[in-house]
Amino acid sequence: MSTRRSLQGPFVWDGLLAVVVLVVEVFAAGRDQAVATAEVGAFALPIPAWVVLFVGSGALLRRRQRPLVVLFVVVGAYVAWHLLGYAGAPSLAILVAMYGVGRYLDEVRTSAIALAAATAVFVATGIYDGDSMADLALAATVVPVLPWYIGRRVTARHTYLRLLEDRTASLERERQAEIRQALDEERRSIARELHDVVAHRVSLMTIQAGAAQAIMHSDRERAARAMTAVEDAGRAALDELRHLLDVLGPRSGDQPRTPAASLTDLPKLAHQMENAGLAVSLAVEGIPEDLPTRVDLSAFRIVQESLTNALRHAGPGARVTVRLGVEHDELRIEVVDDGVGRSSWTEGSGRGLAGMRERAQLLGGRLEAGPAEEGGFRVRAVLPLTGPTL
Repeated sequence: MSTRRSLQGPFVWDGLLAVVVLVVEVFAAGRDQAVATAEVGAFALPIPAWVVLFVGSGALLRRRQRPLVVLFVVVGAYVAWHLLGYAGAPSLAILVAMYGVGRYLDEVRTSAIALAAATAVFVATGIYDGDSMADLALAATVVPVLPWYIGRRVTARHTYLRLLEDRTASLERERQAEIRQALDEERRSIARELHDVVAHRVSLMTIQAGAAQAIMHSDRERAARAMTAVEDAGRAALDELRHLLDVLGPRSGDQPRTPAASLTDLPKLAHQMENAGLAVSLAVEGIPEDLPTRVDLSAFRIVQESLTNALRHAGPGARVTVRLGVEHDELRIEVVDDGVGRSSWTEGSGRGLAGMRERAQLLGGRLEAGPAEEGGFRVRAVLPLTGPTL
């Protein structure tokens, strides 16, 4: 329906234009004919003249769709008028037709050829009528060239505006794609943080609660300590969740944020793991104090997730060795356990390993995980201290 209306609009306007051109040319031709024949008004025009004027003006109805055909019809009517020997010249339709060729004919070469051909016809007709040099010059320049040039300029302007609109639309699509990509990355980052916080703390709580239940009747003191550890782990989880929500949400300027987790928290993390029954040995050497924030946080989360997985899968009595050091502007991390070395979680099972890999890759680093040759499981990560860390 909208396409039909968009087509009807120009057709109506072209119809009104054709009527106006016909009326003007009828009265102009009638006046010229009255001067030549002493008859008055439009009744001075013979029937063939009416036919010529109707054909020339009526062709303008298709000036947008068939500009070249319309020009040929109008020029033919112009030539027929002169061959019939009538006074004056119906030139208004020619101006409109020449504008249509310049405006609506896309091929510039074809449009220029049509201009040259029409100009030649006008000059030849003027010579046939014995016009003066001034009239011939007018027929060769102003009458055909000016409306054609105006049409070409309007076309160029519309083309330029259309290119600007397309470019603007393209830039807007690119901007929306970048926004979606940024939002997706932010969602993945939030998902990683939530997983690392919740999975680690809940794993500690689950294991400690299970241990407390197992020894509740035989060793109440140890069971109480285990439940205290559960409470501590729960409080720590709430603190980290509050910190994450504080980072994501708005805050007033007088409310400082809780410091993010960092490698300085490794001794505390190791102590929590030992309370949960996992023996942890730390070996940290040469870590600079001005470690980039994202590297610091990502390294801590990788160690945390590795210890959490060891706590889940390594089995009772397992020992874990954590080594961190800097070599060639790279932070190297290795977490090795001597447990049963379950590998069911190594590829594609859950978010843990995938999250660690994403953290390393976002920093331009790499991460490898798999069963160790001597038994157990090993996680190795290399995080550049420079590069894409902003």
